[in-house]
Amino acid sequence: MKNIASTSLSRRSFIKTSALAGGGVLIGFNLFQACKPEATPPVDISKLNFNDFNAFIKIADNGMVTIFSPNPEIGQGVKTSMPMIIAEELDVSWDNVHVEQGALDTKNFTRQVAGGSQSIRFGWEALRQTGATARQMLINAAAAKWGIDAADCKTENGIIVHPNGEQLGYGDVVNDAALLEIPENVTLKKPKDFKIIGKDAWNVDLDKIITGKPLFGLDYKEKGMMHAVVLRPPAFGKKLLDYDDSEAKTVSGVEKIIKFGDKVAVLAKDTWSAMKAKKMLKANWTSDSKLEDSETHDKILTDLLNGNEFKTMRADGDIKKAFAAADQVIERVYESPFLPHNCMEPMNFFADVTADKVRLVGPIQTPAGTAKRVAELLERDVEEVSVEMTRMGGGFGRRLYGDFALEAAEISKLAQQPVKVIYSREDDMSAGIYRPSIKYKISASVKDGEITGYHLKEASVNSNMYGLIPNFFPAGAIENYQVDVAAYDSNITTGAWRAPYTNFLSFAEQSFFDELAEILEVDRIKLRLDLLQKVKGTTDERIQYSPERLEKVINVAVDKSGWGNANDDVYQGFSAYYCHNTHVAEVADVVLENDMPVVKKVTCVVDCGIVVNPLGAKNQIEGGVIDGIGHAMYGDFSFANGEPEHNNFNTYRLIRINETPVVETHFIENELAPTGLGEPTLPPAGAAVANAIKAAKGIRLYKQPFMKYMNAKAPLG
Repeated sequence: MKNIASTSLSRRSFIKTSALAGGGVLIGFNLFQACKPEATPPVDISKLNFNDFNAFIKIADNGMVTIFSPNPEIGQGVKTSMPMIIAEELDVSWDNVHVEQGALDTKNFTRQVAGGSQSIRFGWEALRQTGATARQMLINAAAAKWGIDAADCKTENGIIVHPNGEQLGYGDVVNDAALLEIPENVTLKKPKDFKIIGKDAWNVDLDKIITGKPLFGLDYKEKGMMHAVVLRPPAFGKKLLDYDDSEAKTVSGVEKIIKFGDKVAVLAKDTWSAMKAKKMLKANWTSDSKLEDSETHDKILTDLLNGNEFKTMRADGDIKKAFAAADQVIERVYESPFLPHNCMEPMNFFADVTADKVRLVGPIQTPAGTAKRVAELLERDVEEVSVEMTRMGGGFGRRLYGDFALEAAEISKLAQQPVKVIYSREDDMSAGIYRPSIKYKISASVKDGEITGYHLKEASVNSNMYGLIPNFFPAGAIENYQVDVAAYDSNITTGAWRAPYTNFLSFAEQSFFDELAEILEVDRIKLRLDLLQKVKGTTDERIQYSPERLEKVINVAVDKSGWGNANDDVYQGFSAYYCHNTHVAEVADVVLENDMPVVKKVTCVVDCGIVVNPLGAKNQIEGGVIDGIGHAMYGDFSFANGEPEHNNFNTYRLIRINETPVVETHFIENELAPTGLGEPTLPPAGAAVANAIKAAKGIRLYKQPFMKYMNAKAPLG
């Protein structure tokens, strides 16, 4: 054994120890010495920094284990599932584990990001190594006590067992273990030996959630904290000219009114007073750029689709030649509106800016990127900025962008006191970051009954498509294949929205394949499976999906849904899609009530590799399906004179509880490393429903939201 101080850090990882109240130590493993650049505020989700990271384990003398979950928790369940992975390899009873949310720690954690459904995928190996390394060190400490070979010891539920049956608890040896050299190679469990992974586990925050205990950003309070609400420009393209705050200052509880940039912050002792005073502010605004509207966007996107100014993302074969030689060319256009995020918990953040430090607390998906942006804004060293993460009442991509945290930091600096910024629902919906309005034109050439060419064109308000999507299905399955994109630069802020890029593209492509099958008079399932056969064995390293895994989810979905054998009054629609590293197939069962479609059931088959927490996984899957259906059916958002035309739920339609279908989930069992589930089931849902509506009413839908166009008597194009 060696004391940690005498061991070279250049050839191994390091360990930090500190005394705990009541005994025990904090064991922190930095398993990788690779460079860990900080995550930057995302403009494009593909630029998020995906790196391996570590985790902290705290073991008390009584054997109780605290595991710090490093990644932000937005309802996707990582605060439960990531510690489950560590606990599995640590070989402790889940009943003896307490989970705490880790704070931002760029020295000991990497990729503290909630985005792209990547937390489990990128944490899988490092988290297992963390647990297994701790377990081995505890074994080594016990073996040294007994004077035997560590290989002769075994563990079970936090107990180290001597070959003669003698036992030591983890708490009995944890202080000794902390002084040992960290083993460079440890043995991981085989999936067949898992005791925690693959078993249902309740959300670790469940008690606090259902009893209303402080947990979310909106719950956070500190003594002396001011509540701040902000008056922002009423339209994109407007700037503050001047304002009168004399009436607002008369509201009891109002402490300060501060201008910063083109915004005015009202600080009060309570939220109600601040919001009341904000309504009394009299502001004059000026326009420094064109005030945009959805009608103009519609024309611009159509012109872009019909124009020649495109960026080619992928080009296989010769599209022009294939289309020129075709017996038939099928072309369709699909359209979607802007969408807000509408998290249940509106944006909020706490900041306390002092001469010594900047302390931030709140719900954020990108803590490292936000810390960096705040440091730049305040002209401080990033080391002076700390970020503590609260649980989030939804994120869906909105909380990737820390604009609300920057507001809190700037107001706190100007006010010279701790401040918590709170958005109203109207603030949240009208001063947000939106899914961009998009149009797709998809064309296919057909020769001798075969698809010989496929051309996808995208026109988006602001940039949308990124490099991987052109390598999703049907890339590799059609010899002549091309993806082109064009964008209109708008002053309306757009960004990632749950399942970025694929949330609407899946509807367009999977609807198009269904229609192709009808035109070619072939079975729609067979059409997809035949295309997948052409990808098997490909040497094209750009292809992101697995044809075998996609084929499997399709076949299981057909079987489990009773495809083709439904009752006469049930109409079925099919969709299959790969995104965020996960393969999904869905079948929607639709009935007609008063001649309008009602989604009764969705059969969802998912291949996400090993399922860490089935209960949490099903929650994500069902939530994604319902969210996808709801926004495809009802989500509609528009602008007039630069101003959103909806700012609350009295005019913006969401799916309602009585409209949610039963979601029947089936997992493909395998021993492959797990992939994400926060997003992949949302994209296929819209297409499955649209294809079922076609079966029920004979109407082929090309625009979202569906209910806006359901009364049309002819196909909508």
